[in-house]
Amino acid sequence: MNEVKDSSAPTADRPRLWVVSELYYPEETSTGYYLTRIAEGLTSKFEVKAISGQPNYSARGIRAPKHEVRNGVEIFRVAGTTLDKNVIVFRLINMLTLGFTTFLTALLRFRAGDRVLVVTNPPVMPFLMAAAALFRGSAYTLLVHDNYPEILIAAGKSKESSLFVSGMAYMNRWLYKHAARIIVVGRDMFELMTRKTDGLDVPIAVIPNWAELETVSPTPRSENELLEELDLQDKFVILYAGNMGPPNDIESVVDAAEMIRDDTVFHFIFLGAGAKKNWLMNAVRERSLSNISVLDPKPRDEQIVFLNACDISLVSLVGKMWGVSMPSRTYNILAAGKPILGITEDGSETDRVIREERVGWNVPPHDPAALVAALRDARARAAELSEMGERARKAAETKYSLEAALQRYQAEIN
Repeated sequence: MNEVKDSSAPTADRPRLWVVSELYYPEETSTGYYLTRIAEGLTSKFEVKAISGQPNYSARGIRAPKHEVRNGVEIFRVAGTTLDKNVIVFRLINMLTLGFTTFLTALLRFRAGDRVLVVTNPPVMPFLMAAAALFRGSAYTLLVHDNYPEILIAAGKSKESSLFVSGMAYMNRWLYKHAARIIVVGRDMFELMTRKTDGLDVPIAVIPNWAELETVSPTPRSENELLEELDLQDKFVILYAGNMGPPNDIESVVDAAEMIRDDTVFHFIFLGAGAKKNWLMNAVRERSLSNISVLDPKPRDEQIVFLNACDISLVSLVGKMWGVSMPSRTYNILAAGKPILGITEDGSETDRVIREERVGWNVPPHDPAALVAALRDARARAAELSEMGERARKAAETKYSLEAALQRYQAEIN
């Protein structure tokens, strides 16, 4: 049983760090996974405490304790609605209720001299935590997983000329101005954030997310359970595993599958969930695309199986996502030793990783013809794919490990 300890004051040798995230253990969705590991990895330097909501993604339905200590981190889970996040009105209600209770908890518990690490999802949370930190005399670090309002523009949820976008840009300047530092997860994000903070003199650091080397590794294709289950051992398999949301270019992949349907060696697997999944399933049915299999999400501990169930893996973003986000699944694809076919803009972090490590191809978003050409080239160079896979695994081990990321966090948060 986890012992709940006194949270009244930091210890003499370790300053107090608050990690604030909508998602935290037992939530294993990307943000929850990463923020949990960051918090637990910083306990040697800080007295770490976390504020989060109840699980509402991969662990939806689980009721976690309101207060517990796990792996050295004291966790406070606040109340909030957990309505269906795929319904926009419900998602907004969740955001507002969670934001309100998190803000009250922060006001009650933050102290002068505390450090605060807050992630940008959901977008209202950093503003609330900044206000609470400033009121209580704490210093906050902003961890940017997604840049707002740019991601809303890219996803078609808002127009660049709208008053909302102008207002958010103005509010962002306030948020950045008072931050102790900003951490981004990609070099294109660093370049965008440098422009957005021009004249504010706020430190910006790049700390990529990491590969789960302890649980994901290459396995023989001939022994893959998922390929056997789907009877795809003799196909050239293209895998899309992860979120299928508005920022992801799912449409080009489906169009490419339709263009290449007569070449029966190619088969596409989509595995995951998100706002575009219903569209995907309808498109597969209406176009009678037998070369696409659509699967439900699988637990994180099964990544070693499904990430190895392919010859090449996809990472896709819509246009206007340069500098906005970096799909974290890229690193676990590297860990699985798989070549990557990126669908991203030139100069994106994904594009840079692919080119620098020589592990695949990158084509522009919304260009299914270019995607088909890249797939045919990959198939023609099948003998080289294993070499790409070896380079991918080496890059994961040497550049994108948890240990490397935690060293950077320990250096940047002080």
